[in-house]
Amino acid sequence: MMINAVKSLADRLASSPRRLWLAAFAILFTLSASWSLSTPTGGSPDEHAHLIRAAAVARGQLNGEEVMAPHVVGGIDGKFAETGVELPRIYQDLKDVNACYVFRSDNSAACAPQLKDRPGTVEVTTAAGRYHPAYYFAVGWPSLLVHGEAAFYLMRLMSALICSALVASAVVSAAEWRRRSFALLGVVTATTPMALFMFGVVNPSGPEIAAGILVWSAGLPMLMSPDPQLLNRRLARLGVGALVLISIRPLGLIWFAGAMFFALLLSKKGALREVVRQRVTWGWGGLAVLAGGLALIWSSTHPDNSIIDTPSDLTPLTAARKTFDNGLTYMKQMIGYFGWLDAQPPAATLLVWCAVVLALAMIALCYARFRDTLAIAGVMVGIVVIPIAAQAMQARQLGMIWQGRYLLPFAVGLPIMCAAICHERLPWGGFAWRRLLVISGFALSVVNAAGFLWAMRRNTVGIEGPLLIAPAHWSPPGSWALWLLVYAVGALALGVLVALPDNRERPLPEPPGTVGSGAVEEPAPLAGARAQA
Repeated sequence: MMINAVKSLADRLASSPRRLWLAAFAILFTLSASWSLSTPTGGSPDEHAHLIRAAAVARGQLNGEEVMAPHVVGGIDGKFAETGVELPRIYQDLKDVNACYVFRSDNSAACAPQLKDRPGTVEVTTAAGRYHPAYYFAVGWPSLLVHGEAAFYLMRLMSALICSALVASAVVSAAEWRRRSFALLGVVTATTPMALFMFGVVNPSGPEIAAGILVWSAGLPMLMSPDPQLLNRRLARLGVGALVLISIRPLGLIWFAGAMFFALLLSKKGALREVVRQRVTWGWGGLAVLAGGLALIWSSTHPDNSIIDTPSDLTPLTAARKTFDNGLTYMKQMIGYFGWLDAQPPAATLLVWCAVVLALAMIALCYARFRDTLAIAGVMVGIVVIPIAAQAMQARQLGMIWQGRYLLPFAVGLPIMCAAICHERLPWGGFAWRRLLVISGFALSVVNAAGFLWAMRRNTVGIEGPLLIAPAHWSPPGSWALWLLVYAVGALALGVLVALPDNRERPLPEPPGTVGSGAVEEPAPLAGARAQA
């Protein structure tokens, strides 16, 4: 009976792109908002700097006086070039609110002092003062409406809303493939617990990852499975994803170029020609060029003047070797390393997530053509080589600063692309593919919720505290049990998306000049395809 209910719900969702977008948005926002409301203030990487930057931009302070502040980067002393801005006093208290428990995973967040809204303003410095202001304005404006710690939670929820909308559009793009289950599993796998965690806090990594998921999800079907009826919608999604990705930071240009390179490598003959012929293509292309130009101008006029006292033995070659040795750590960080990278998920989360990604890659390689193999190998090589090259070039100026989440906007393309290749190459019969995919989606749901529980335990009782969290030393608004339940339901719902029915029963058009050949027609797009997703 439960299976029939799930199937009936999946059928209803698949009947309309607008309904599917709303359902996916609700699921993703539930998951992201759970992180927003259950993570203690200051309990995510560099969030204090980003909250200060967002509040300052919302008040029109795009720039500020440069202040050289003592700082430690990767164990190396230096002076960080921060930006001074004028904000309410609570933002000054925000900078040290997590000092008693960050990097001390045995301590819960209960030791943190309570933040109080005090009258008056004061100069506060932020290490994010040179970053592009677009994201910060989008999430910072609620701080003008409410005061105190409530403003921090509202800014988080704004970031969760933006990221959820981007990934919901990626879900609709995936659902437009004939074999939705493969494509949807690719998107669900790309949306790792770490991605959802970053969606729910104030950090530009969140929308950067979400935009990367959308760019890959819209670009691949546009060129691999062209459909004139869907082209404008796919171009719109790709354009929105590109604008967000490019406007976050200069690396976005590289992530977008990488996604488009592999999409072109896998494209069908004539697909690019049809895309280029569309006027809307040139419109979105012009906007992307403008956004890229503005981002580069901003970056070049706001250089990082930090001074890092790097040891003489930290040569580019040494940095490259250390980065290669840290490859496994970066992989874990892409799946889930919560807090200030001081709260690992259970081993099952890492193992199951890696198993699903590798299974998609291995199945795709079994049926891959030459260009498919090149694309899969190219993305895998990029995931290994890009951090090595980046650290080798930056180590002398910035120290060893790389984190796995920095690569996620590109790495999300691996499961999405492998799922697309499976969609195009695998035979319909001969194996219970849908059962395997639904099992994978369910397994990801379970370990996703387990990762949330592990992070919740770290914040409430410390990493060595009881798994059942009793008694809780620190509690989020509501209670830890409430958000665990909400997150578990959301994670299960996200996995259920993989159960959406496929389109293979819809007929394909007969080839020209054939009569009664038994050929089937090309599957129609989602019902109501003219509605904007």
